[in-house]
Amino acid sequence: MDVNEAYKLFSLEGKVVVITGGAGILGSAIGEGMARFGASIAICDIRNYEERANEFRSKGLNARGYYMDVLNIESIRKAHDEILKDFGKVDVLINAAGGNIPEATTSPQLSFFDIPLESLQKVVGLNLFGGAILPSQVFGKTLVKNPEGGSIINISSMSAYRPLTRVLGYSAAKAAVSNFTQWLAVHMAMEYSKKVRVNAIAPGFFLTHQNRYLLLDEQGNLTARGKAIIDHTPMGRFGDPEDLIGACVWLASDASKFVTGAVIPIDGGFNAYAGV
Repeated sequence: MDVNEAYKLFSLEGKVVVITGGAGILGSAIGEGMARFGASIAICDIRNYEERANEFRSKGLNARGYYMDVLNIESIRKAHDEILKDFGKVDVLINAAGGNIPEATTSPQLSFFDIPLESLQKVVGLNLFGGAILPSQVFGKTLVKNPEGGSIINISSMSAYRPLTRVLGYSAAKAAVSNFTQWLAVHMAMEYSKKVRVNAIAPGFFLTHQNRYLLLDEQGNLTARGKAIIDHTPMGRFGDPEDLIGACVWLASDASKFVTGAVIPIDGGFNAYAGV
């Protein structure tokens, strides 16, 4: 294989990539990286989607912004129809919407016994239903009609492999995302199209708006939890958003055309480390 063939294997030229939660820290980094591999990006979010698309375009990248509430199926359908009108097709769906809230997290102020059902429902709903199932229903129906197939990439988590302390609702939701990823991979291939692949990435510990309060104190120093994570990460650091780009490009491109139902850790070795 020569250099041109190798480039073509990973190229996203001509592909339309839809990213839910696309204006967030991780979604933005993934989107920009994929755009630099030639993809056109549909940035979907409940806020800042136009601003993020403008930033992409200012860098010479092809992107448009769309309002989408991932917990509202009609909102997802409306964004889907607008994207098809603007781009003509969809090749890749990246489900990057998700997050956690303090009200579904145990703490000295909130015991497991007192976590409200409403808070757990909010976190599970955002990460599982809005963060994976509902967009896959809407965009998956279009992907199976694409003669070239397509790729769905979900965002799981280290907490899906081993339940992390404190984040009760988030751990349960992300374990379900991994399970759903495998289920949908089989369902798509056996019932609809052998060319539609469904995989997930499982990021380790990245500093985002949702988890910063757990990992850093008000002075920006590591909390006890943050220090424990670094101590159990062989590479000795938190992840950078750009660390997710390579795996997503691989899963979206022809380089992974025989890969489906996989959950790929991107964690600096956290999941592999037994602590001794």
